[in-house]
Amino acid sequence: MPRDYGHELRFGVFITPDAAQANAVVELARLADASGLELVTFQDHPYQPRFLDSWTLLSVVAAETTTVSLALNVANLPLRHPAMLAKSVASLDVLSGGRTELGLGAGAFWEGIGAFGGPVRAPGESVDALSEAIDIIRAAWASGGRGITYEGEHYTVRGARIGPPPAHPVEIWLGAYKRRMLALTGAKADGWVPSMGYVDLADLPRMNDQIDDAAVSAGRRPEDIRRMLNLSGDLLRDAPVERLLELTSLGMSVFVLPVASAADLERFAQEVAPAVREQARERPAGAPAPGPPRPEAQAAAGQHLVDVHNHLRAELEQLRDIVRQVAAGTADPAAARSFITRMAIRQNNWTLGTFCESYCRVVAQHHTLEDHSIFPHLRAREPALEPVLDRLLEEHEAIADLLERVDRALVTLVAGDEQGMEAVEGAIDLLTDALLSHFAYEERELVGPLDRHGFY
Repeated sequence: MPRDYGHELRFGVFITPDAAQANAVVELARLADASGLELVTFQDHPYQPRFLDSWTLLSVVAAETTTVSLALNVANLPLRHPAMLAKSVASLDVLSGGRTELGLGAGAFWEGIGAFGGPVRAPGESVDALSEAIDIIRAAWASGGRGITYEGEHYTVRGARIGPPPAHPVEIWLGAYKRRMLALTGAKADGWVPSMGYVDLADLPRMNDQIDDAAVSAGRRPEDIRRMLNLSGDLLRDAPVERLLELTSLGMSVFVLPVASAADLERFAQEVAPAVREQARERPAGAPAPGPPRPEAQAAAGQHLVDVHNHLRAELEQLRDIVRQVAAGTADPAAARSFITRMAIRQNNWTLGTFCESYCRVVAQHHTLEDHSIFPHLRAREPALEPVLDRLLEEHEAIADLLERVDRALVTLVAGDEQGMEAVEGAIDLLTDALLSHFAYEERELVGPLDRHGFY
């Protein structure tokens, strides 16, 4: 039977926290943010020596992104005490401006957990411990800094004052497959996040039924639980749009793809996700697909554009600041602004070029997303925007040329040309004027239409 729990479609990625490719991992997360995806997630296996600590990584990614939501998929609860986890999640939510969610699992790979000194629990014990942890975490977030006390079989908290409160109502998502875990999901969780490879898709209706029954028994609505799915890595190889549309008919509304390359991420963000959204809306009445975005989801689209622009404006100012320091011959890293210090950038020509290369790539990704996904969508929905969108496309091409001019000037500077600094400053000034004018015009003309029609 077709299901629609009333949740808007969302798309995200699952990135392996490979320590040997640490910079590439962060860059993929930045690309996900620039490409308009809604979610970036990482697995959490502290006993895997080739992986970065996922919580540390998530914090770095939060500082490098502006709009994408962030989560562990899922947090290793046996090695992360729920009271401390509640504080960590709330802290990152505050620092990220309300972009943190919490995925939780009961535990797996018990030998590795035990090697770290964590508890080794039987299956039934792990479910009980997870239920206690959810109670502690929710109590901590609601405490307002007042002391909380909890006496459980697996966890004890005695008058702990846990703060700060999160910046937004953080959702708790459970990775669940068996009867008791599905019942716990329905009774206490905000989302269900199984993974392909661990679940037979033919069982999704039955598992949804178990979650729904548990929700009703707990006095909740089935719609209170978001239905998510970690996809398999081969999804892009075989009719991905059709496969995801079929899954929407089973009630799933959030799709998380494991990615290891920019090409796969961009295809998912710029081709697959827009097509699934569009075709899900165009199905005839009564067809098994979610309806159009809820008003609040549409209203967020215009603000999303402003948020991305504000991030690019801020980074542009950081770039200008680096140029000023290089021109002045400043060599003291402490004189750089906090962003530069956090990025471990030092005031010399090589790092100036590296920073600009990264910034220019983010700008180009943002404009590519607009050109190939957002603008065609707005043309179809509001034909009167035709001259505005034509002008914006022309400006995108002009800005691309200016970005290349900055790159060329930096190459000259690094090569030791005595006039190189003057060329860099001139190119940066032209880029600044063009970008700020472009952002202002785009916001003036498109925020309203985006609020009316959404991104896709």
